[in-house]
Amino acid sequence: MRAVLQRVTRASVVVEGETVGAIERPGLLALVAATHDDGPADVEKLARKIAELRVLRDEQSVLDAGAPVLVVSQFTLYADTRKGRRPSWSAAAPGDVAEPLVDDLVAALRDKGIEVATGRFGAMMEVSLVNDGPFTLVVDT
Repeated sequence: MRAVLQRVTRASVVVEGETVGAIERPGLLALVAATHDDGPADVEKLARKIAELRVLRDEQSVLDAGAPVLVVSQFTLYADTRKGRRPSWSAAAPGDVAEPLVDDLVAALRDKGIEVATGRFGAMMEVSLVNDGPFTLVVDT
């Protein structure tokens, strides 16, 4: 699995004019994608990284700060742009594989006591955020 983590002061996701997920205080926006061979071990490893990385202010983790996380699925994180002008999406897992993994990630974060908001899998989403820093990391399992 792959995630782009952005430290934010707030973030939200709108689908067809409706806010479907939002965090209104400092935390993380996690853009998340899965590839074909990802499984439960990848979900747990990524959940642990999101929860425990000391990337918030004062070197705190999400768990330390009691901070929220907005999880948004984004298959384009597995784009291959090495050839030509059109990205290849072949490394991204299909929806029937990726969606349960993203759902399991959300559940794993919630099991750790983290407040989690989400986007809507497969939807055209408008993601808004205020990047705090700016601070952005790529995490691969």
